[in-house]
Amino acid sequence: MGYVEELRKVVGHRPLILVGTVVVLVDPTGRLLLEERKFPEGLWGLPGGLMELGESTEDTAKREVLEETGLLVEELKLINVYSGPNHFVVAKNGDEYYVVTTAYYSDDYNGELVVDQEESLSFKFFSPEELPGRLVGSHRTVIKEFLEHHYSE
Repeated sequence: MGYVEELRKVVGHRPLILVGTVVVLVDPTGRLLLEERKFPEGLWGLPGGLMELGESTEDTAKREVLEETGLLVEELKLINVYSGPNHFVVAKNGDEYYVVTTAYYSDDYNGELVVDQEESLSFKFFSPEELPGRLVGSHRTVIKEFLEHHYSE
């Protein structure tokens, strides 16, 4: 059981501040890796997840990418940190939280792409011009900022 699950046993559904990361992985042709999520089904997003105790945001990003994709990320570059009232979420089970998300990008990774059946339906690299319509809203913001300020074809 992870830190958040343990904390929820103590505080119930009350609002929490949670720290997470997402990572834009770029392949050699400039395409971006997206995950087709199981929940909600058919929604696409970036690999990432929540910080565990004792981790840095970089550690969290690398661990989450490895767990979700099987890819080992070497170097991470910062896109931005996102927080504030626009990042308040109420989960389907009633859990409330404000998320602080650190977004990174990398083209320095290796390994074989493997789908984590617990969380994902599939993974696919998309060109920036062909991103799926059903994309996590906050991830769309991260990708937009990445493309505007950090992307080079």
